[in-house]
Amino acid sequence: MTLHSYDDWSPLRDVVVGSARNYTSHERELSFDVFFHDHLFRSEWAYPRLAAARPGRDARSWEIKRRYVDELVEDVEMLAGVLASLGVQVRRPMTLPPDQAPIAGMSWQAAPTPALNIRDNTLILGDEIIETPPAIRSRYLETRLLAAHFAEFFDAGATWTTMPRPLLTDASFDLSYARDSSTSLGGPTEPVLDPVTSSLDVGFEMMLDGAQCLRLGQDLVINIANTNHERAAVWLERHLAGRFRVHRVHRMSDNHIDSMVLALRPGVFLARHPGVRDLMPEVFRSWTYLVPPEPDPSAFPRYDDGDLVLTSPYIDLNVLSVDEETVLVNAECPGVIGLLEHNGFTVVPVQHRHRRLFGGGFHCFTLDTVRDGGCEDYR
Repeated sequence: MTLHSYDDWSPLRDVVVGSARNYTSHERELSFDVFFHDHLFRSEWAYPRLAAARPGRDARSWEIKRRYVDELVEDVEMLAGVLASLGVQVRRPMTLPPDQAPIAGMSWQAAPTPALNIRDNTLILGDEIIETPPAIRSRYLETRLLAAHFAEFFDAGATWTTMPRPLLTDASFDLSYARDSSTSLGGPTEPVLDPVTSSLDVGFEMMLDGAQCLRLGQDLVINIANTNHERAAVWLERHLAGRFRVHRVHRMSDNHIDSMVLALRPGVFLARHPGVRDLMPEVFRSWTYLVPPEPDPSAFPRYDDGDLVLTSPYIDLNVLSVDEETVLVNAECPGVIGLLEHNGFTVVPVQHRHRRLFGGGFHCFTLDTVRDGGCEDYR
């Protein structure tokens, strides 16, 4: 199979679906808190309040209840089965061993997580695999669980590139977004702890997730919320010069763009709110922006004070297109389903219960490796 993927809507032929097996905990430390700032620190979206963690609890390891993990595994396996039933070749990452030892950088240590939200640390552009510089320490080696598939595509002719890897000392992170009250989406915030200095500090480093990038044929739209993202965008711009046009949008969210706006077909976006249009590059403001109704709170499980919520109620915008007409949508979100069906799309409902606990939806859980569409100019 030859790597070929330029967009998020043309007919999907080959895809990697992540794995949730042996997901046991979240590593609560600076890199994690900065990454999930929009959702961890806004009290109207998430609970518990982090400053009020239970006395005596290890703040570095936030245990996830086994029931939630089992149900997540069941839902992800169902997603893989639905894609296979639609004629898509489905690949899976290697399973993280249940007794995997912690991974470590030169100034940190963290328990690794399974390759679940695999959209994050890899960007597929045409016939090139680009491993992006991770922003969360526990995910530093996550792409190694996909290496066998990358090697297969490399052997078939794909280019395989790795962006510069950050040291991820505390001082590597630009904390301006987390500390800027103007970025608040409403509601009080809690502070991110001051970073600890190290002899290894080299200043703000490149950090960027593939899920911060919107692939539109010849055009790549990147969400930039801090200096880490900007440095990575400069690298991508130079690396892709003459092949792709790189557009920046600024602070559309703290990191990922794919729960703010997704392209469903040429000329049509699914967007969180009407104001997204004004944040997009001018050449794409003439597209149609479909905005679902506000999320229904009753559609989400109710969690205990000890359960860490990582995403906003808008996570169900994180859909996956199989082609220009067919979209996989969380069965628990009738608002998105109704909007898409009203606009002529065929919706395939798939169960995903605990999307707020694990930081992703169907787009996050998948990595498109082969789609029919080419490097077209959709402007």
